[in-house]
Amino acid sequence: MTEAAEPSPHEPAFTIKIVNHIADVPRETWDGLANPTGVAFDPFLSWDFLQALEESGCATSFTGWGGRHLLCLDGEQNVVGLVPLWLKSHSQGEYVFDHNFADAWQRAGGRWYPKLTSAVPFTPVPGRRLLVKPDEDAGLIRVALISALEQIGAQSGLATVQVNFAKDEDLAALKTCKWLLREDRQFHFFNQGYQSFDDFLAELSSDKRKNLRKERAKAQEGLEILRLTGPDIHEEHWDHFFECYQDTGARKWGTPYLNRRFFSLLGERMADRLVLILAKEGNRFIASALNFLGSDTIFGRWWGRLEDRPFLHFELCYYQAIDEAIARGLARVEAGAQGGHKLARGYVPVSTWQASWIADLGLRGAIADYLQRERAAIADDTLWLKERTPFRHVVQQVVRS
Repeated sequence: MTEAAEPSPHEPAFTIKIVNHIADVPRETWDGLANPTGVAFDPFLSWDFLQALEESGCATSFTGWGGRHLLCLDGEQNVVGLVPLWLKSHSQGEYVFDHNFADAWQRAGGRWYPKLTSAVPFTPVPGRRLLVKPDEDAGLIRVALISALEQIGAQSGLATVQVNFAKDEDLAALKTCKWLLREDRQFHFFNQGYQSFDDFLAELSSDKRKNLRKERAKAQEGLEILRLTGPDIHEEHWDHFFECYQDTGARKWGTPYLNRRFFSLLGERMADRLVLILAKEGNRFIASALNFLGSDTIFGRWWGRLEDRPFLHFELCYYQAIDEAIARGLARVEAGAQGGHKLARGYVPVSTWQASWIADLGLRGAIADYLQRERAAIADDTLWLKERTPFRHVVQQVVRS
């Protein structure tokens, strides 16, 4: 499927093409736009990560994630922009909860699904979605991609096209194009140049500092904690991790989203970008957490445990990630969606955003009104949280949407 916009005499001509499989795009072409030179590396946008989701069968039309990846070609047929895009038959695995919109539209006689969604499947990570190189044509290419998303949505009779966890230039471009913006919140840790975990603890109020030390001591009691990366991660470790992931995933979602093959592919392709944390009691692993490394960020993603131990989740998912960030000199830790309990553990509230194109004007107006009231409530709640920071002093954070 191709669509060509009519250019002005001074604007380049672009052609839009859709491919169903990431493997249809050469790795170097994809990664040249997903992680160009001069832009912080995002492991979740890499060809290796996203193609592993498709190759393993985790993100396919059979699981409700049918690839419809958007390519923008210049006049010489070079790929100058792309959007990881999925035709969704549900809203699972997105961590942007639009079920109330879907229910309302379907009660009114409309059809919310299928919908087009630009996102990283199964992980709520903010990042770039309109993938272009940061050059003089970047703004024009973003507009061409947004226009293509709107045209495809309209021509296909879809109720909505969504861009999940957009940020920075992408968010600004979508706002300029009058897409509806929905605000949510995550909690991130910011490294203030700490040399050790104790340096971080010294920034906290005395009661919080004591509580965190007690939590860590209780969580580690009788356990050996391993942090593995690169060639130190073997298939046996993936076996242990997956056993833990399945147990926790089955209790949270009914059926875990990711299969065992996916993690083997990650180990083959991205081991140097992974930090696998394992808790071992004697000769048995009882819990595990998987983290990804970006240029300046460690991303905590999936975890699981076979035994319920006090504070073990906090230790493996929050404190060990802080340890790793400090050891590597990384600027921040992103530990996934939601979680007000992270505040007391040194993670601060950060806004995240979804952008939506809505076809029906009546529905668009109703959703816009709802989002305005929702943003006001989130702002009030965020202020309440910031007033209850565990830090002794106001820590200067550079918090980007």
